[in-house]
Amino acid sequence: MRPVGTATPASTLTPLSPSFPVTGLVLAAGGSKRLGQPKQLLPYGPAPLLAHVLQTARECGFDQLVCVLGGDAALVRQRIDFSGVTVVENRQFGEGCSSSIAAALGVVDPRSEALVLLLGDQPGVSAETVATLVAQGAGAPLSACDYRDGRGHPLLFARSMFGELADLHGDKGVWKLLDRHREDVVDVPIDERIPLDVDTWDDYREVLAAAESAVVSPTPR
Repeated sequence: MRPVGTATPASTLTPLSPSFPVTGLVLAAGGSKRLGQPKQLLPYGPAPLLAHVLQTARECGFDQLVCVLGGDAALVRQRIDFSGVTVVENRQFGEGCSSSIAAALGVVDPRSEALVLLLGDQPGVSAETVATLVAQGAGAPLSACDYRDGRGHPLLFARSMFGELADLHGDKGVWKLLDRHREDVVDVPIDERIPLDVDTWDDYREVLAAAESAVVSPTPR
């Protein structure tokens, strides 16, 4: 593990200005079994949860933006604006996130030199966090966000890792890949707690509360 410097203040960053093409990949294929309805469509502010994540991804200025759908894909396509997004449907979404990554790699622009992996149910990730990850993780085969309370998404993978990404299996595949290449991973400091993701109704209530708290009492930087 190779940590880098100190976190760059988010206010000084301009989202994505690397000297190489970057593809953003939003994973949104979950079947939402524990919620009983598509979490992609849960209200989050004025828009559905996935719409918010996609808008943040657009603000990052990726050279290409890909989103993988799976559970309730037809309904999600009807309700979400996917303008500017290459949508891939993963019919094997029940096999875990790794199957969605493999499905997406088939449409990644051959000119892209890196892939930033974002979760479609993690709305607290900002474009500034992505910019920090790309700026400080550039040149490494793998980079991860090093939050106050641990390592988390988004993750960055250089093209040299695409072959191994395609061969992963299950929900924890990317974490096993980072562990396997632990000496090559650059951990980029992010002076925040790991943003919450949504798997249960309790998670969703916490995500909404965190969003409301951020609006009312923004964390000083």
